Amino acid sequence: MFDIPFINKPLGWVLEFIANLMGGNFAASIFLFTLLINLLLIPLSIKSQKSSVQQTRIKPKLDDLKKRYGNDKQKYSAAMQKLYQEENVSMSGGCLPMILRLVLMMSIYWIIMSPLTYLMGVDKGIITEATNAFKEAFPKGQLTQLNMIAEINNPAYTFKGIESVRDAIGTIDFNFLGINLTEKPVFSFDIFHDFKAIWFMPIIAFAAQILTSFISMQMQKKINPDAPSMTGMLLTMPLISLFIGFSLPGGVTFYWACSSLIGGLIQTAIQYFYGPHKMLAKERVKELSKQAEFEEGQIKKLG
Repeated sequence: MFDIPFINKPLGWVLEFIANLMGGNFAASIFLFTLLINLLLIPLSIKSQKSSVQQTRIKPKLDDLKKRYGNDKQKYSAAMQKLYQEENVSMSGGCLPMILRLVLMMSIYWIIMSPLTYLMGVDKGIITEATNAFKEAFPKGQLTQLNMIAEINNPAYTFKGIESVRDAIGTIDFNFLGINLTEKPVFSFDIFHDFKAIWFMPIIAFAAQILTSFISMQMQKKINPDAPSMTGMLLTMPLISLFIGFSLPGGVTFYWACSSLIGGLIQTAIQYFYGPHKMLAKERVKELSKQAEFEEGQIKKLG
């Protein structure tokens, strides 16, 4: 579903290069890889933020058009397009950066789920053999390469090329503070008896999302005190990721945690430096400067 070769292969090469620099440390590679991708996405984030500010700037004029044309959608649509052209604002300016970011995030998710392909370069035919050997032990749609790596030393499974896969896996360290990131947490209400260290990964991802959401919400309040409260979303999305996180290998939830912390902090910084009040104030200064230059020119002509 997310296997997009012309995107995944170059990103896979970058992750492999970072892994080699990190001595095969999977967690460190994911962290640096996520940091690099988010840094490269900063221009897109700034563009999206600027587009959002422009939408805020012309909102009073759009509201005025709605009042003027009422339920006449055709006239309102034509007037709205004209307004966007006059104000030099793109109607879809914030959509393209969001779509590109989403595609990249999906590709990274797939790459992290597929380290045999993108990190170790295991032959495609051998991976197919491994998938056929493991697929009966996993529910449909839940078998990933991280799952196979976690079970590779189980004598119950065998396939052609298994030793080469084991050798490739031996070059990568999948441990993070003693937690095996290839394992999948299996939740149990008998916490004291069934608790495992891998449970920390979805919990860490949940905490990272809560933290960054809270920081972003506080920043929004400072920038726009009249903005509607997003307290419901503050808990809803992290809770959903916590629930899903208990069905995925630890490597994926570790990536979510890194992405939430790094992406959230970068986005907060962008909101601070490119917030509506600051950008609109700068535009107002430019408008006043142009008006002053025009008036000065008129005075010179009269003189």
